[in-house]
Amino acid sequence: MKKILVIGLLLLIVACSKEKELGNMVVQGKIKGIKKGTLYLKKMRDTLIVSIDSIHLFGKDSFTLSDNITSPEMYFLSLDQNQSTLSFFGEEGIITVNDQIEKFGISPRIDGSNNQKILEKYKEVASKFQDKQLDLLAANMQAQIDSDIETSQSLRKQAEKQNLKKYIFTINFALNNSDTEAAAYITLTELVNANVKYLDSINNSLTKKVKQSYYGEKLAEFIKNIKETEK
Repeated sequence: MKKILVIGLLLLIVACSKEKELGNMVVQGKIKGIKKGTLYLKKMRDTLIVSIDSIHLFGKDSFTLSDNITSPEMYFLSLDQNQSTLSFFGEEGIITVNDQIEKFGISPRIDGSNNQKILEKYKEVASKFQDKQLDLLAANMQAQIDSDIETSQSLRKQAEKQNLKKYIFTINFALNNSDTEAAAYITLTELVNANVKYLDSINNSLTKKVKQSYYGEKLAEFIKNIKETEK
């Protein structure tokens, strides 16, 4: 009996000391300034965000997390001590994420994902449209407070033009990057109210690989549902 217990203990020690097997996507990096906490790797499944992997950080700021990924999609990093979330476009290979605890998720450095770079390029321009819209909104609110109807109407027209510019930019951006899964993702998240003919154009421009990806299939399903509703 004693021998059995010893053997069992040895097997337990071996199992605990064995390194965790990594998936085909490895997410590694550092979170500067973190003292302790649990870092989670998550992704969306249906309507829920589920945890895929986690690591307890104590006295170190570096981490390694992984998942077996079939096609590029959005992932999230979150800390149990922080309500902020860091998002990135995951894909097969090694992705490096560097950030700092004080501004977690605001401006991380992410390398190793081509789709992430495409998404960052889109957001860089889209944010300028958003800033302009906020400026117009603030000015319009002031015009309404001042009972300046003429200025308010002018500002509303400018806001409509800005919306149209962003709309056209997003369509063209997706068409010009149709060989990336990011194009399908951007279409699904930024063009949900677009005319189905434009959605069709983007979908038809996608490469075979992208059409067979997670977001490519979601986009095709989304367009199909719209067409069935419009019948």
